Amino acid sequence: MIEQVLQLLKERKYAEVKAAALKMHYADIAEVFERLDAEDKESALLFFRLLPKEVAAETFAYMEPEIQEHIIGAITDQELRYILDDMYLDDYVDLIEEMPANVVKRVLRNSSGENRKLINQYLQYPEDSAGSIMTNEYVYFKQTLTVGQALDEIRKTGIDKETINNCYVIDNQHHLDGVVGLRELILAAPETVVGTIMRTHIICANTYDDQEQVAQLFSKYDMLSMPVVDNENRLVGIITIDDVMDVLQEETTEDMEKMAAITPSDKPYLRTGVWELWRSRIPWLLLLMVSATFTSMILMRFEQALSTALVAFIPMLMDTGGNSGSQTSVTIIRGLSLGDIEFRDLFRVLWKEVRVAVLCGVTLAICNFAKLMLFDRVGVMVSLVVCSTLVCTVLFAKVVGGALPMLAKRIGFDPAVMASPFITTIVDAASLLIYVKISLSVM
Repeated sequence: MIEQVLQLLKERKYAEVKAAALKMHYADIAEVFERLDAEDKESALLFFRLLPKEVAAETFAYMEPEIQEHIIGAITDQELRYILDDMYLDDYVDLIEEMPANVVKRVLRNSSGENRKLINQYLQYPEDSAGSIMTNEYVYFKQTLTVGQALDEIRKTGIDKETINNCYVIDNQHHLDGVVGLRELILAAPETVVGTIMRTHIICANTYDDQEQVAQLFSKYDMLSMPVVDNENRLVGIITIDDVMDVLQEETTEDMEKMAAITPSDKPYLRTGVWELWRSRIPWLLLLMVSATFTSMILMRFEQALSTALVAFIPMLMDTGGNSGSQTSVTIIRGLSLGDIEFRDLFRVLWKEVRVAVLCGVTLAICNFAKLMLFDRVGVMVSLVVCSTLVCTVLFAKVVGGALPMLAKRIGFDPAVMASPFITTIVDAASLLIYVKISLSVM
């Protein structure tokens, strides 16, 4: 369908474009805008104006920030007000955060006073907190209502709410008393009092909780929405599963970029310029290049102690150590991000990794010894030095790979920063030192 719409736009069959768009999901329509050539801004604006107002407003929330900025700059104030009035508050706040200052001024100028007040309130919450991703479009009522009255309230106000699957029960001071599902309301008798069927054991988030912790709660309890309360237990908003999915994608992408020694970016790859990619990568490459000079210094210092035969196996030892450390660090970082591992588990983790390292190191050493003797024919002493270093390197790498991420999180650093690049650099230097010391002792 997306390809069909793009082709119809090229052929300027606008009536068919409009008809086809009405059969598509808003996210797919937004993808049409992404697929249009970046230079073909006129076609994007024309397509946007071909859409019915309701469809255009819904689609707008799914667009990339660059496309949103272009649309805002090209449409009238009246069209902009229609879009803004139709947006949910969490999407509204995201728009404000993504746009440059001149666009933000125009958006706020065309916003209602109530929305401006709410946006200012939401922007005060820390970035990546539960308060920054919540919305105020939820259904709530008092526990003294009957089920029949509660269903009437849902019918009256539910059209403007982001979800009605869970309804929240509050007191006169807006404190959260309980939650009741739409299923429970439908199945209960109309005269039943809501307070008698509501659940009082509520999984909720505080406005200042980290968004990644909130996402873990969603996963643990299989939730579709979660209430957000302030420090006085007043209900101030809810977080829905669609926002949590965005959080998980952002956090996973950020961790992957940090583990690859890249400064995180929230832009898609194809929309990121060459200079931006250079700026995100070069600082880490420079840092790692400088840190890798320690390996060169060690090699130069003990140059005379290593024979030609021993030098030939340095790359294999360093690569094996780096790979061993990366295996462990990735596993531990993933466990930390999911909450499966805490700092108090440090000694359990290290004891387990020591045992794994011994098994891996001995297995590698046996296989490598056979190779050195049968194929490389370097002699028993050289083979013993190489294989002994291999066992020690794997052991050191796995201990470092397990300990560094946990120590980093303990002192407040992102564990992902301690992943492959830094661990590999540390292990490279250590493996070379081990190699030299063993060779001097044995040969």
